Amino acid sequence: MQTVKKEHEDIGLSETLRPTRWDEYVGQEAIKKNLKILMQASLERGEALEHVLLHGPAGLGKTSLAHLIAREMSSQIKITSGPAIERVGDLASILTNLSANDILFIDEIHRLNKAIEEILYPAMESRTLDIIIGKGPGARSIQLELPPFTLIAATTRMALLSNPLRSRFSGGTFRLDYYTADELMKIISRSAKILNAKISAEAAGLIASRSRFTPRIANRLLKRSRDYAQVHKIPEINSEVVLKTLDLLGVDSEGLEESDRRLLKILVEKFGGGPVGLNTLAAASSEDSGTVEEVYEPFLLRLGFIERTPKGRVATSRAFEHLGFNPPAGGPQGKLI
Repeated sequence: MQTVKKEHEDIGLSETLRPTRWDEYVGQEAIKKNLKILMQASLERGEALEHVLLHGPAGLGKTSLAHLIAREMSSQIKITSGPAIERVGDLASILTNLSANDILFIDEIHRLNKAIEEILYPAMESRTLDIIIGKGPGARSIQLELPPFTLIAATTRMALLSNPLRSRFSGGTFRLDYYTADELMKIISRSAKILNAKISAEAAGLIASRSRFTPRIANRLLKRSRDYAQVHKIPEINSEVVLKTLDLLGVDSEGLEESDRRLLKILVEKFGGGPVGLNTLAAASSEDSGTVEEVYEPFLLRLGFIERTPKGRVATSRAFEHLGFNPPAGGPQGKLI
């Protein structure tokens, strides 16, 4: 029961740390400028905001942006996710319960099945819902009018969205990028104030450098450092506190966790650095190929620890050196793509 309670507390803290005003949302400046123009124009016309698609790696603030948009538009926001919408009736129930100018936020929209996705097309374009009642020769179709609403969708796998669905986000498609160390330090400092935790500038910088360029991870490491300082009766989160916390969590100098290092070690030790196919690497590490591609690879690619080649994944000399191995004399065996 203690674990469940802790998870609920963390969820509550995450909501508390979520920015509530545009000036509190750090980073993604180009996206914010575009969204502000889009929202102001919609408000001046007295219309619902056009549909918006947000994509990029997990933890960069897509949900926070959806909440801020709803706040700016003075709209109610209804939140769901692709996996939660299992049947056509689930989506129909959600859409028919929307009020005028509501915002529907669908996270992980790439996980909607095709039958449900097709129900969205007329809902997004003409605000109608087509429902087929019955089966076989006696089946009939009815059309329901929907109030003006805005769909904000988020995805970490843009390539899995069909072209017809992508094209219907008339308000724009925006890609969130990783954060800089300076941006992460601003987020950490703000979060520390909300948590009533004192933190030194050096400690904030240290957390920022190990946060995989991701605000969600920065806030998680901050919360765990706060826990360590509290338990050990240390009044301020300093560099020593952060280093000991990171050591306990298994986060190394590059921000790699044990699971990241394990994947790299398999690539280096079992396959000699590669090249090795994605499915083979996933099987060898007992991971789903989608998890390897979505969770581990983006960060390892950004650090320059792996490369994608036509023959498969290849560990770079940086990866060998980080793990304490001598890099192969010939370097990466594949040709970059």
